Amino acid sequence: MRFVLAIVAFVVAAVMIVAGIAQRTIFAPPSQVTAAATVPADTRYVVIDSAVLNAHPGQQTLSISGSKNAKTQMVAYGRTADVKAWLADQKYATISYRAGDSAVTVKTVTPKAGSTGSTGAASTATPAPTATPTPAPTGTTPAQTAAPGPDPVGSDLWLDEFDGQDAQVTKMNVPSGVSVIVAGDGTTPAPDKIVLTWPVDTSTPWAFPLIIGGLVLLVIGIALYLGGLYTHRRARGPRRKSGPKMPKLPKAPKYKPTASIEATPRGRRSTRRTRVMAPAILAGVLALAGTGAGAAFADTSTPTPTPTPTSTTSAPNGNGNSPAPAVTAPQLERIIKRISVAAANADAKNDPNLAKLRFAGPALQLRDANYTIRLKKADQPALPAIPAGPLELSLPQATDSWPRTVTAVVKMPNDSTGKAQAPLALALVQPTPRDNYMVEYAIALEPNVKVPNLAPASIGAAVVPPDSKLLKVQPDQVAAAYGDILLNGDKSKWYSSFDLTDDKLVAQVGASWKQQEQARLAQQFGQTSTLTFSGRVGAGPVISMATNDSGAIVWVNPEEVQLHRVTEAGAQVIAGATTAALSGVAQSNTGIESVYGYQLAFYVPPAGSNEKVRLLGFAQGLVSAREVQ
Repeated sequence: MRFVLAIVAFVVAAVMIVAGIAQRTIFAPPSQVTAAATVPADTRYVVIDSAVLNAHPGQQTLSISGSKNAKTQMVAYGRTADVKAWLADQKYATISYRAGDSAVTVKTVTPKAGSTGSTGAASTATPAPTATPTPAPTGTTPAQTAAPGPDPVGSDLWLDEFDGQDAQVTKMNVPSGVSVIVAGDGTTPAPDKIVLTWPVDTSTPWAFPLIIGGLVLLVIGIALYLGGLYTHRRARGPRRKSGPKMPKLPKAPKYKPTASIEATPRGRRSTRRTRVMAPAILAGVLALAGTGAGAAFADTSTPTPTPTPTSTTSAPNGNGNSPAPAVTAPQLERIIKRISVAAANADAKNDPNLAKLRFAGPALQLRDANYTIRLKKADQPALPAIPAGPLELSLPQATDSWPRTVTAVVKMPNDSTGKAQAPLALALVQPTPRDNYMVEYAIALEPNVKVPNLAPASIGAAVVPPDSKLLKVQPDQVAAAYGDILLNGDKSKWYSSFDLTDDKLVAQVGASWKQQEQARLAQQFGQTSTLTFSGRVGAGPVISMATNDSGAIVWVNPEEVQLHRVTEAGAQVIAGATTAALSGVAQSNTGIESVYGYQLAFYVPPAGSNEKVRLLGFAQGLVSAREVQ
């Protein structure tokens, strides 16, 4: 019996071990699924939709090749609606893929005449000529003779970007509503060979248990065989030499049982039949057990893991209940780093043209004036640098159109003496899809400022219209109202609407300071000249971002004009060193006008609230000066 069990164990062990090894070798599934496409050689932009990228579960690997200049090739991904808005009037190719039959198709999309994108404003790119094209010279491709398209490299619109050799092989997990754009620099064609690869689950959960189980059965079979061999040897006993043979006894008559009596087998033949029947019974039991187990495994399906797409607050393509935020947190961090580098380059060279790459409005006006002054006045301090991070707060606008606004607060490093500096607040605006975010306002926050409750960056905030009457003071009236307080102090009609308890700007240049300056000049120079102050609203945009309590963060640009005019013949007005550097006039027989620009951020509570408008931060400086007649 033990020999039979041992043989059965050997057979089953061999089958299990071979099956386990076969699952890891012969029957192992492929490790990846690949789809390749070739786009026309003159294609400048290739768009791959998220439906193609998510045709199979798992991380997507995008490989590109065939570019004439590998240094100019790029791969980026962004929201599908943003990618199409950036392309606007440009012709591009799309790739489609059916996972069922692995069919890959390439389609060229030609924009309609006069296409302007989603902004409603004309594209900044040069439109393709509509006249009959002149035949290209021999050896020249159509892409080389066509007008250059926009360069996608470095656009703030992309969620992530890979350039040059880094774009050769890109691994990504693109969620639904996000598309990939493959391109060159807008002049050269995009890489024409696109290969997408998805990983395949090659796990064999039964291989290891089968191999281990087979080895265990092999050990059991060996043990049974050795045990049976030992028992068989003991049963035979010791062998001894026999003496002379005994004479044969007479044979007894054979007993013949009747038909009605069943003969019970005895002796060696019965043992032999029992040994034959036992393996047969055991084989039948094993066969039945194997059939049951096989049926159980056949009916139990192994669940296939399903990838969970990255959740978003709303569909990036604009089909959700509310628009998505203009930027993500990693995207904004990358934008701030780019702004920091551009600002450092411009500040180091005092070059306003470099500053125009990333600054606009009041922020550019103040920097431009500072550069002019520093070129003539070496000891003039530079404006605060824009740090690369980290971000302490980000409030993007929730929108799917342009212009787009983003507010960010960046932590400032300690100064040269190790003293902590106030964080820097930035208001960024992206005018069109192809424009980068420009710094409109850059201010230092007030010490111990209380920032109102804001929406999380993953949701974003709405922009409040400048003429909204739902706030305690209309956003487009905040600049004039605060400017009136700076001129008239507590005599202003707006004085009771603002919380001036911790307002540092009023203490520096408010009505009291202005009266002291007028009194000092009168005492020093008598009635030979007059100093007057007036306020006006600057050209900077009014930016209003809603807060969670129905209030708003309002950015405004008031200006203050100081006019120092001669009132007595023969008298002169002496300009200060800063004013002289900016105006080019050190003294005047008539008068000098100096304009100071203010960049201010306020919290404006909702209408009917008991709270007051309070200043969150400011930046100010001389922005223009001239001699008046």
